Amino acid sequence: MQQFIKPPVEVRYKEELDALKNADDGRKPQNWVLSPKAVRTFILGGEAHTSDGVRAISRKFYGNDALVERAVITLAGSRGLMLVGEPGTAKTMLSELLCAAICGNSTNTVQGTAGITEDMIKYSWNYALLLAKGPCREALVPSPLLIGMEKGIIARFEEITRTPAEIQDSLISVMSDQILNIPELGDEGLVLARPGFNIIGTANTRDKGVNEMSGALKRRFNFETVEPVKDVRLEKEIIVREAQDLARAGQIDAPIDTNVAELLAVTYHELREGMTAAGTVVQKPNAVMSTAEAVSVYFQTISHAWYLGGGRVDLSVLTESLLGAVCKENKDDLDKLKSYFRVAVKEKSREGGLWKEYLNTASLLR
Repeated sequence: MQQFIKPPVEVRYKEELDALKNADDGRKPQNWVLSPKAVRTFILGGEAHTSDGVRAISRKFYGNDALVERAVITLAGSRGLMLVGEPGTAKTMLSELLCAAICGNSTNTVQGTAGITEDMIKYSWNYALLLAKGPCREALVPSPLLIGMEKGIIARFEEITRTPAEIQDSLISVMSDQILNIPELGDEGLVLARPGFNIIGTANTRDKGVNEMSGALKRRFNFETVEPVKDVRLEKEIIVREAQDLARAGQIDAPIDTNVAELLAVTYHELREGMTAAGTVVQKPNAVMSTAEAVSVYFQTISHAWYLGGGRVDLSVLTESLLGAVCKENKDDLDKLKSYFRVAVKEKSREGGLWKEYLNTASLLR
């Protein structure tokens, strides 16, 4: 694990996946590693009863359990799955978890960008071999879609709406007919999808209108909206858990201050909702106040404590990191963040303690 900055999900949770596989007695769609029931347990947590005893399975996705169940059943029915929502709502993480549990491979991925081309999705050529031997299978370089079809595994398509519409629409015939034609190979160029092949796409709602998906392509997917975390306690738990994992991967032994994590979770929740727990209205920033951003801000703070702060979490560093996260796109967000400190943080600081110390860092917002 320490050999990688971010191990694939199937590596990170190998022991849990092995335990579930050994204990799995549920019905499996063809070529699935785990049954839908075991996939659900892997993502939402539970237990695996093996011959060696009971193995606890950690919860990895904090959100709507019913959404996870619908996603699993969608994929079991060989229909494409599209996860949409605000940036930072764990759409990518959910797609990785689904792929790791279903086919044991979460890395067969297309990253959507404005510069993507059709050969990056389907196939390209090794031009040295192409010139030497002509069009042949040996000279073919398969891309994620072709790999998924031939191996019977899932292909992930991240941020599909960042991709030009004509490239998106190249998926339509593949998803309809489960066939990919490679004309250069003649009679051998017809690739039929094996059981288990499917596509999971993700799209940010803030990208809507950039390259809007065509109606024909939308009809090939079941859409599920991943909502931001609504519970402050749950958001705090996610921040702590993810920060611990990042610290472990970076060999950072700084203490995890759960009180500071709670303060940050409250800040993000109230700025996202536009209202404090006491019912005071606050201005919403234009920036995405996502849990993923909160994790980044907190991890940056404990990293500073480890390398420069003698192991002590400094709230001034937290505030400066928050400033960088909130005010990176719109200058108006600085005034909204200042207003939050003047109204909400000042209100909470009357009780003293951490919130009072937090208020004293407001001078850094400039």
